[in-house]
Amino acid sequence: MKKQLSDIICELHIPNFETAKKFYGDLDFKVVWERKPTDKIEGYMVMKRGNSVFSFYSGTNKVYDHTYFKKFPKNTKRGYGIEIIIPINGIYFFYKKVEKKYSKQILSSLKKRFYYPDFRMTDPFGFYLRFVERYNWVDTRNPDGNPKKEFIEETKMYHELMDKE
Repeated sequence: MKKQLSDIICELHIPNFETAKKFYGDLDFKVVWERKPTDKIEGYMVMKRGNSVFSFYSGTNKVYDHTYFKKFPKNTKRGYGIEIIIPINGIYFFYKKVEKKYSKQILSSLKKRFYYPDFRMTDPFGFYLRFVERYNWVDTRNPDGNPKKEFIEETKMYHELMDKE
């Protein structure tokens, strides 16, 4: 059996696949496969960018009838209390591209945080997205969360590039 990219699969319940294709396509995600919704079955779509994978469920207003989510008003902010983190190679240039098209959805511009740069935005459905320069979240940190000494040098190039702005 081929190894999965991750043991955790993020599935976003949304009412419109076309909106997701447009937005996430602009962020360089590609549709891997899609089952179109019909009167008898809910739709399902998978999009991928590098090792980052999103699964999308429903694709119609039936999403509001889900056994769990129907307990909440339809206008409830999607993904409340969840931050979806997407690692990016070359975040500075990626940010410039996204900023041109989606500046109104950017909640926090590209900044140096905890040694690595990131920015935050919402998608068209209200999910909170955080894009961060790709790094190894496990092996580069000490038990207290601070970067190991040998990895602090790695972060300096990101800071220098951003300081030139």
